[in-house]
Amino acid sequence: LNDSEIERQHFKDQDMYSDKSDKENDHEESDNDGLGKSEESDSDTSERQDDSYVDPEPIDIKETTYLEQSPEELGEAGEASQTEVVSEENKSLIWTLLKQVRPGMDLSKVVLPTFILEPRSFLDKLSDYYYHADFLSEAALEENAYNRMKKVVKWYLSGFYKKPKGLKKPYNPILGETFRCMWIHPRTNSKTFYIAEQVSHHPPISAFYVSNRKDGFCLSGSILAKSKFYGNSLSAILDGEGRLTFLNRGEDYVMTMPYAHCKGILYGTMTLELGGTVNITCEKTGYSAAIEFKLKPFLGNNDSVNQISGKIKLGKEVLAILEGHWDSEVTISDKKTDVSETFWNPTSDIKQRRLPRYTVKFEEQDDFESEKLWLQVTRAINNKDQTEATQEKYILEEAQRRSAKERKLKGEEWMCKLFDPDSVTGEWHYKYADTRPWDSLNDMIQFEKDGIIQTKVRHRTPMVSVPKIKRKPASQKKEECGFSSPEPDNQDSSGSEAQLLKHNTRIRKKGADLGELQIAIESIKETQEDIKRDIMALRNRVSSHSPPVDYHFLQFKHFVFILLMVVLQLIINFLFK
Repeated sequence: LNDSEIERQHFKDQDMYSDKSDKENDHEESDNDGLGKSEESDSDTSERQDDSYVDPEPIDIKETTYLEQSPEELGEAGEASQTEVVSEENKSLIWTLLKQVRPGMDLSKVVLPTFILEPRSFLDKLSDYYYHADFLSEAALEENAYNRMKKVVKWYLSGFYKKPKGLKKPYNPILGETFRCMWIHPRTNSKTFYIAEQVSHHPPISAFYVSNRKDGFCLSGSILAKSKFYGNSLSAILDGEGRLTFLNRGEDYVMTMPYAHCKGILYGTMTLELGGTVNITCEKTGYSAAIEFKLKPFLGNNDSVNQISGKIKLGKEVLAILEGHWDSEVTISDKKTDVSETFWNPTSDIKQRRLPRYTVKFEEQDDFESEKLWLQVTRAINNKDQTEATQEKYILEEAQRRSAKERKLKGEEWMCKLFDPDSVTGEWHYKYADTRPWDSLNDMIQFEKDGIIQTKVRHRTPMVSVPKIKRKPASQKKEECGFSSPEPDNQDSSGSEAQLLKHNTRIRKKGADLGELQIAIESIKETQEDIKRDIMALRNRVSSHSPPVDYHFLQFKHFVFILLMVVLQLIINFLFK
């Protein structure tokens, strides 16, 4: 048998074709490609028995149209771009706002004035970390674990120097709001896709997923945005973590976020800073990094603005020290060699090498995508029409409140479009996550359509994704054939009776194994009870045979013995005097 015949026979046994035409198309494609499936290992074959497959019928790719974004505002290093001079009109709005709050209050339910808003959504703001995603592409190829950690830390620091001029806060996303964008890597000819969705409104939780399978990394996480008012200052706390995964190595790098601190609300100059200690840890390699974002001291000078200090460690051993500023130069000092060098510095040359970001064509955006949803508010802010911006913002927020009331009256729960919650950990997982390492012989191109990141493949491949929560059949949606995007909880309607019988046999076998395990556990429990009874009986027996305790420490015979010893000692002293 030739390779194509073996492949055809293998898929016939799996009964994964929907009709005869699918078999013929796949047979022709196998002849043309000439890829030897007989080279697959036995472990791969056994793994496929329980995995889902995608029909390799050759069809055209229908992907989202992305357009390159216009030039962006990066902001200047230092405190100048982080201060805001509030006009007298806006000061009155701030005083009106302060009458509604008290120190220690959470501001998530407080309506903020539009003059402090940055004209983009918080979901868009979270994508600022991936303009230098090529650092992650380099880290995925790095063989040395210590150098990999340094490249990850370098990428992490690269996401902070972009900042709007003045003190600005992005929009609070509406429940169900989504945002999509991507970056093209010219060196590797790959794409990094970013998908985000507002999965909860109270509390406000934003979930995101980033994928570049060709370069070997993906990143997921969820952020709970909280804010606290302290009188003359307030803090915006990003509670949550991101999980960076290198697909070829199975390494997870878990990282946290600093908080934003705004001071000078009642008196002084309004200034925005970053504070707190963030941690980046890799449990598999044992490497970790801790970076402290320092607030400006009361008597500090300009050099003490935006300072950071950090350590890179292996277990408890410190390998390197980081010092500098998060919006400018950071140096690294090796503890063994005492050599210091520039670790990261966003110079003009580095900024020119930022990866270009592409956003979804406006006509192809859904009504709940950030750009289209906040269009009128953004337009009013750019036109400096605060009255119009406030009115349009109120319309969106009121529509959200009305929808929440209607769902409550009907007893309905909000169903997220792209993310599922984990009932155990509370984390949110992307429904269509594909964490397989890139296969250059089988994977052709990664693309995105309707928020679903997919891969065009030459042949069927098993899907690997994060565990999902089972959903109702009504929420399932059938995918087009020919792509390796996993469709969660989607059952194959063309399964044969033989497959069903095999499945039932496997279930019965697992049930029998479970029964034997239960019997073994019960036997162990009985043995433990017997041991406990024996120990109690032994204790009782020992206590019953023990002699009565004499509570008189010294009896008469003891005093006589002591007296004789004293007399004997005196006689000996007299004889040898």
